[in-house]
Amino acid sequence: MTGLRTLYPSIEPYATGMLDVGDGHSIYYERVGTPGGTPAVFLHGGPGGGISPDHRRLFDPARYDLLLFDQRGCGRSTPHAELGANTTWHLVDDIERLRALAGAEQWLVFGGSWGSTLALAYAETHPERVSALILRGIFMATQEEARWYYQFGASQMFPDKWERFLAPIPEAERGDMIAAYNRRLTGDDRRAQLEAAKAWSLWEGETITLLPSPELSTAHGEDHFAIAFARIENHYFFNDCWLEPQQLLRDAGRLHGIPGAIIHGRYDMPCPARAAWDLHKAWPEAEFHLIEGAGHAYNEPGILDQLVRATDRFA
Repeated sequence: MTGLRTLYPSIEPYATGMLDVGDGHSIYYERVGTPGGTPAVFLHGGPGGGISPDHRRLFDPARYDLLLFDQRGCGRSTPHAELGANTTWHLVDDIERLRALAGAEQWLVFGGSWGSTLALAYAETHPERVSALILRGIFMATQEEARWYYQFGASQMFPDKWERFLAPIPEAERGDMIAAYNRRLTGDDRRAQLEAAKAWSLWEGETITLLPSPELSTAHGEDHFAIAFARIENHYFFNDCWLEPQQLLRDAGRLHGIPGAIIHGRYDMPCPARAAWDLHKAWPEAEFHLIEGAGHAYNEPGILDQLVRATDRFA
């Protein structure tokens, strides 16, 4: 058995730009690797998480022509933390605009966490545009999954961290934490908004890895990141991500003929493995890897190993 695969060396984009997608939104994108290589698009998590330089390193730059972008309202896209005209289907349209900009007939779609949700929504809408799918930390955007993470479930695993998540919300409103947070994150009280945003963001930053990651906690607690991350993520979950119940699983038949890989940590707390298992049963063409000793984050060793092996395989 060879050793675990890790990220490719650091790399700078060969092009960057802002794309006006209408409704007042401009999205930041970057192109990385070799022009004319295998076309691919990277879909980040959250919603509202943004891209990082390390995401570029999941792909062999000699073989891929990769496009990464900050979804509406986050990262370097503008306006920051904007919720208007910011839905799953706006983002699916944005991916198509970016594909046209990249000049690709088809491309590999890579998405983790919320990015897996968005990748499935895109692939089920435009299957003819997808050459392969690499999905990590599967989230099918069901009410059950949202309740597990924000109401009851993960709370039992992290009682200390859950207490901090409850803190900004009065007892009387705790029966629906997503709605209670929504009131504060969209309200006029800037101080209450920031307090709620940091508590929301830190709950995720401190529960996505199997072992604690101080770097992740610090990043999630930073004001500018937290406000976009919390507002956008909560806005999506408050609105059931504009999906019908079980829509992504129901329409998984549309993925027939698309090769892929499903990679999921056994101890993924935000996104329990059940959703990944259900997708695997509905889309048997994809390789399925349930990684022991891993949580939710893409850079946990066993998960990262399989992600890099998958991008190599589809290059």
